[in-house]
Amino acid sequence: MNNEFLAQLDYLGQERGISREVLIDAIEKALMSASKKSIHPATNVEIKIDRNNGEIKAIAQLEIVEKNPNDDQIILDGKVRRVYPSAKIGDVIAWEVTPRNFGRIAAQTARQVIMQQLRKAEKAIVQEEFKDRVGQIVGGVVRRFEAGKIIVDMQKAEGLIDKKEQLPGEKYIQGDRINALLMAVESGGSGPSLILSRSSPDFVVRLFEREVSEIHDGIVTIKAVAREPGSRTKIAVHSSDAHVDPIGACVGMRGMRVKNVTNELSGEKIDIVKFDEDVRVFAANALQPAAIKGIELDEPNHTINISVAADQLSLAIGKRGQNVRLTSKLLGWKVNINESKEEATFAEKLEQTIASLGTGLQLDIEIARKLVSAGYLTIDALSGAGKDELKIIDG
Repeated sequence: MNNEFLAQLDYLGQERGISREVLIDAIEKALMSASKKSIHPATNVEIKIDRNNGEIKAIAQLEIVEKNPNDDQIILDGKVRRVYPSAKIGDVIAWEVTPRNFGRIAAQTARQVIMQQLRKAEKAIVQEEFKDRVGQIVGGVVRRFEAGKIIVDMQKAEGLIDKKEQLPGEKYIQGDRINALLMAVESGGSGPSLILSRSSPDFVVRLFEREVSEIHDGIVTIKAVAREPGSRTKIAVHSSDAHVDPIGACVGMRGMRVKNVTNELSGEKIDIVKFDEDVRVFAANALQPAAIKGIELDEPNHTINISVAADQLSLAIGKRGQNVRLTSKLLGWKVNINESKEEATFAEKLEQTIASLGTGLQLDIEIARKLVSAGYLTIDALSGAGKDELKIIDG
């Protein structure tokens, strides 16, 4: 240890934001552990590094005895009296027991220990800096990839996005900017300290908070989120101000707010629905644009049974059942969707007849409507009509 070494410690400390005293203290402890075999066998030994010149010493606390000393004792002789003129039998003194080869041991140990302690001290700094940012969005630069995991450079720390916390289909290269939700700050281990996620539902919430001033101000609240990362998300929103439309606030002028969120999520679709305390109304809102014919609650089984018309069934269920799955997550209820067995109303039957006639004869829908109004309900009935009969139909 010397002044040059102390200068290197100062440089490392400034670069990493760690004081020289912290580094020297760490080296002292590490040297004590690494050099037990070569130091005087006394039980009470300390390693001390001079803060001014870097000189290293091993100091033992030894009891002065008259003769036959053991490992923790020393004989009161001329050497002792020169250092401690007033020493007497029974006194405990601090005595240097530095081995001759201790400089070599110190040099070998210091290289390993300094980086180890630097990482430990850095993690403490990272813990302090990021502990209040857990649950918030942080940004960094993609640095490297390890077994499918993305390692992100966060300047003072490294972040890790595990494979399951990434969005399916997203591709990054080194140097790309990336945003993610800070899930946790880990102080142990030798790997990245910051655990990040882009697949968490809370990531979508924080993106909307960043884009929508009404959410940031507390006027609009996101009540529930259901997400299938990389594919689709449903959010339920509520406004505490009757004059503020929560859906419109989240969509933004020309849809820019929701578009910014969608772009950050690599095109993930976002459904914004209006929250309601009445779970029936909430369920109907969540399944839009599918039209609901009936809703029954099975409260003991926490289940909602929903009936829809035949032509609305696939729309309500969604592709591969996604719409009903997300609705169930959003409501916190099990959702069953079935085709309505109710008989169609006269108006519904009339529209079905008009559509059938128009499709069968490739007619304009308005002409088909006039023919049905005149009593021609089927193609067979129309085929028996003469020209004179058809001419008297208006239009």
